Amino acid sequence: MSKWYPKNGRVIFHVDMNSFYASVEMAYNPKLKGKPVAIAGNPEERKGIIVTSSYEARAKGVKTTMPLWEARKLCPDLVVMRPNFDRYRFASSEMFKILSEVTTFVQPVSIDEGYMDITACQHLGSPLDIAASIQQRIKDELDLPCSIGIAPNKFLAKMASDMRKPMGITVLRKRDLPKKLWPLPVKEMHGVGEKTAIKLNKIDIYTIKDLADADTFQLKRLLGINGERLKDRANGIDSTPVDPDAIYEFKSIGNSQTLAHDTTDELTIQRLMRQLARKVATRLKRKQVVGQNVQLMIRYYDRKTVTRSVKLPEYIETEEEIYITSLDLFENHWTGDPIRLLGVTVQDIVEKDEIVHQLDLFTYQKEAEKEPLYQAIDHLTEKYGKNPFKKIEPKSDDQPRTSFQKDFLDDFKK
Repeated sequence: MSKWYPKNGRVIFHVDMNSFYASVEMAYNPKLKGKPVAIAGNPEERKGIIVTSSYEARAKGVKTTMPLWEARKLCPDLVVMRPNFDRYRFASSEMFKILSEVTTFVQPVSIDEGYMDITACQHLGSPLDIAASIQQRIKDELDLPCSIGIAPNKFLAKMASDMRKPMGITVLRKRDLPKKLWPLPVKEMHGVGEKTAIKLNKIDIYTIKDLADADTFQLKRLLGINGERLKDRANGIDSTPVDPDAIYEFKSIGNSQTLAHDTTDELTIQRLMRQLARKVATRLKRKQVVGQNVQLMIRYYDRKTVTRSVKLPEYIETEEEIYITSLDLFENHWTGDPIRLLGVTVQDIVEKDEIVHQLDLFTYQKEAEKEPLYQAIDHLTEKYGKNPFKKIEPKSDDQPRTSFQKDFLDDFKK
C-alpha cells in the first residue's frame, strides 16, 4: 500500500462526468440510451448550439459549440433536447455528495468535474480501489458514467481523466510522461487554448515534449509568466493544492448570446444588450456582489472578436448601470459591421459585505434624497409581508450559457 501513498507526495483524483447533460437525460429516460442525443438551445434558431452530446452523436462528428444546423447535417437522426437545469444541478449535487463521503478535500471546478485529494485515505484501500468504488457508486446510484484520473498532482490528474472516456480510470505518474503525455500535440494540453497553441507552433513547439524542453526565457517573452507555468506543467510539476474553499473565489460575472442573424440593426442590438445586462444584474444580486469594471465583447460576422472594458469610479450592480455602461462602450467601439454575438461582463467582483461605502458630497445628496422612499418601502414591506415594488423575475428557459457551469457552485456552498 505504501507504494501508492508516498510519504512526501500526494494522491490526487480528477473526476470528470462523461457527456454529463446528455447522460443525465438518458438516466431520466432510458429509451434514449444508445441514440445520438444532443443538448442545445432553441432548435429553430441559429443561436442554438450544441452544449454537449452523447458518444453516439460524437461518433457522427457532432461537437460541442457546433451550430445545430451543422450537427443535424452530420447526424440526421440526432435527438435534440432543451436543457433541464434542475436535473443537472440535482445530479451534480448528488455526485459531489458521493465524493465528499470519501474525503473532505474535494474541489468542484464546474458542474461536472472536480478534484479530490485522497492522500489520507489509505484505510479505504489503494487509489485504484477507491476510484473504482467511486465510479461504480456514481453509476449504480445515479446511472451516470464518469472517468477518473489518478496522479501526484492536479494537472496530471486532469490529463489522465481525459485519456480514457467513457468510464475510464487512468494512472499518470511522472515516470509515465515520456510515453503517455509528451507525444501528445501541445494543443491537447490542459491550459493551452487555441490561440496559445498557434503561438507555440510558431516557435516550433508542436508536442508537449517540445514544450517541456523549450527555453524558459523564450516562453516568458512569448506568453509572460504563463509560459513558465506551462513548461512546469509539461514537466509534470504542479504544486497547487486541492482547495475546497476555491468555490468562494470568483472575479467576474458575465453573459453572452449569439444573435439569430448577423445584424447592424441598432434596436435589435440594444434590446439584446438590455437582456444581457438584466441577466448579469440578476446573477450579481443572487451572489450578493458588486463590480467596478464592465467589459463588452463583440463578435462580428467574420468571427473577428474584440473586447473593450472600462474601470468605473464606483461599484455597480443594477441592470440600468450595467446597460448604460455597456451601451457607451458599444457606441464608442462598434465598427458598424454586422454583429453575430454580444457579451457583457462585470469584473473586479467583491462581496457587498466587504465594501465600505464612502459617500462624497454628491453621492450623499443622492442617497439622502432616496431615504424617504426606502423608508416607505420598508413600511409597506413590514405591513404586507413582502416588498410590493419588487419585480418577480419570470423563469427562463433560455439555452444554457457557459456561466451555468460555474453558477452551480452556489448550490454546492449551501
